[in-house]
Amino acid sequence: QVQLVESGGGLVQAGGSLRLSCAASGRTFSTYAMGWFRQAPGKERELLAAISGSGGNAYYPDSVKGRFTISRDNAKNTVYLQMNSLKAEDTAVYYCAADKDDWGPQVGGLHAYDYWGQGTQVTVSS
Repeated sequence: QVQLVESGGGLVQAGGSLRLSCAASGRTFSTYAMGWFRQAPGKERELLAAISGSGGNAYYPDSVKGRFTISRDNAKNTVYLQMNSLKAEDTAVYYCAADKDDWGPQVGGLHAYDYWGQGTQVTVSS
């Protein structure tokens, strides 16, 4: 069982930046594809970014492309989501997730995630 713990959420003004972190347990982190998702009230869960096990491939939907960057430090068992130019519509609970497959260049495709964190609230004001 992989445990994921998100941190770094909070209240930020529109136009500001925030960096989320997700710390993973286990010793096979580098084999997992990782993703960041969010869910706002009344909306479906949305994939924001995904990264392959090695970090060599990443995916972003148009809604965040150019504003959000996913990265990982496999030596620290941590994945990050750097969020810039935040908008009020970015307000949501943000979750990280792990897939037991690394997925490589297919990391943005349709696939299941096996483990989920508890989420961290991001609120963008103004």
